This record gives sequence, structure tokens and C-alpha cells, in this order.
Amino acid sequence: MSKRRAAKSEEHRVKISNVFILCFLLCALFFPLRASPAKPDFDSDRAFKYLQKQCEFGPRPPGSIAHKQTLDYLATELRKSAREVITQSFTHQSDNGPLELTNIIAIFGSVETDRERKILLAAHWDTRPFADRDPDPQKVDMPILGANDGASGVAILLELARAFHSEPPGVQVIVVLFDGEDYGKTVDEMFLGSRYFADNITEQWIPEYGVLIDMVGDKDLDIYVEPNSATAAPDIVKKVWDLADELQLEGIYRETGPAVLDDHIPLIQVGIKCIDIIDFNYPYWHSLEDTPDKCSSKSLGIVGKLLLELVYSE
Repeated sequence: MSKRRAAKSEEHRVKISNVFILCFLLCALFFPLRASPAKPDFDSDRAFKYLQKQCEFGPRPPGSIAHKQTLDYLATELRKSAREVITQSFTHQSDNGPLELTNIIAIFGSVETDRERKILLAAHWDTRPFADRDPDPQKVDMPILGANDGASGVAILLELARAFHSEPPGVQVIVVLFDGEDYGKTVDEMFLGSRYFADNITEQWIPEYGVLIDMVGDKDLDIYVEPNSATAAPDIVKKVWDLADELQLEGIYRETGPAVLDDHIPLIQVGIKCIDIIDFNYPYWHSLEDTPDKCSSKSLGIVGKLLLELVYSE
């Protein structure tokens, strides 16, 4: 090959190489590679402080002053972290007259995640107006403090909100705090917030799946697979319990526990796959003994780390 032909061949190779480089740069400009979001830490001690703070307001049944104070507190805390916070207020015609209730909805993730996958995380923030399972007959009509049954799930979601703010997840996360879960003496007057949310859900809030957490602060944590969850969303149950095994988390077992009617049921009924992470083996349930000393930061940390891993692994 002559020197002239060799020079032209080299020039042609360089031009082709430059074209490939230019194409790569243009692709990177218009179709940037998305780096996996860094996974923040879950601060279990701070989560426990969120539990204590809710209990400082006292029992928080709908219609009480403490209920209104807690609503203001939770909305304010979420606004510190969320991209958007919506208070979904509605009136329920109860046996005792009209009842004003409010779900709190917080949106996390960058604007780019709006067109992508959505995950819903939920808990209820109200507490029961009466201690119908208290061993003392003199106390059954008194409202409960709800450290585990109410405050524990909310505490975990508040700490997750802080984490989502520090390192935005790669999927959109919709956090919903349901009101009126524990209001009535019959099922007809319970799960009021989740029913309203499910009946009025808009397309922008429809998730790929949901995870409800309830009564997850018990010092002696025993979380089993909830049957209604396993029937409605077996793939999500498997995903979550596989993660728990991978993380070697204590207190989460693959055995089947009791079937529970909870805030996940109204979501399942409108076609949303939703599971309930719940410790139903709690001797202080619906009694005046459901107080912070029966709960632990360790248990909050176990469930919080599980949900953190779930969100940042998507």
C-alpha cells in the first residue's frame, strides 16, 4: 500500500471514529444514563422520637383537639421533605353525626419519576376513641394513646420521608397517612380514610403496588405473612420477604399469620395490589397500655430498613 493510500485510510478511520464519538455524545445529551440513587440511612432513634412526639399530643381520635394538633404537625413535617403535600379532607356521616377526617398525601421523587413507576407506602395516623380490649372494665370507654397502633407506622414513614428528601429515589413514592382507620366499633365505621382514598383515587396516584404498615413498633416484633396480602399480591409478598431474608432482619417470618382487615383491603378492592406488614401479636392492642414503653427503636429500624431497601432497589 502506498503512503498516500495509507494516509487516506488513516484519515477515513479517524473520521469514522469521530462520527461515533459525536453520536455517543449526542445520545448522552438527549438520553442521559440515570445513575442509581444512593441509598440513605434509616435513623431508628429519630423514628422513635417521631413516635414519642405523636404520643405527646395524647389520644388522637377524630374530632379531638389532639387530632387537629397532630394533623398540623404531620402535614408540617412532611412539607419539610416532600415535593408536594395534599390534605384530602372529607366528611363521614357517622352514627354520632358528621365526622371531619383528613388523609395526608405526600409525593417524593424527582419530576422525571412522574411518568415512571409509582410505589405507595401507607399507615394510619388516628387512634381509637375507646379501649374496648382493656382488661379493666372501668377503662373500656377511654381513648387509647396508640403508640404502636397508629404512631409506629407513621413514625417510620416520617423518617423515610427525610431519607427520600436527602437522596431522591429512582421511582415516585406516594406516602399516604390514612385517617379514621380505628374509629368505629364495627367494620362499617373503620378504614374510613382508606375507603375514601380508594374511591376517589386519581390516575396520578395509582401505584404499581402498595405497602401498608401497622403496629410495627412492638418491642417483641413478630411479623408474619398476612393471608389477604398473599392472595391479592403474592409477588409483592415474595419481593418483600425475600428482601427481609437478604437483609437478615429479625422478627419477620415466612409463616402465615392471621388474616387481618385493615387499610389495605379498600385498595385491593379497587384493583391495587397492596400488602399489610403488621405484627398482630400485640397484647396491648386496643387498650390503655399501648404506650411508648411497649415499643422500641430497634423494631422501627427493622421495618424502616426493609422499606428503604425496597424503594431503592426498584
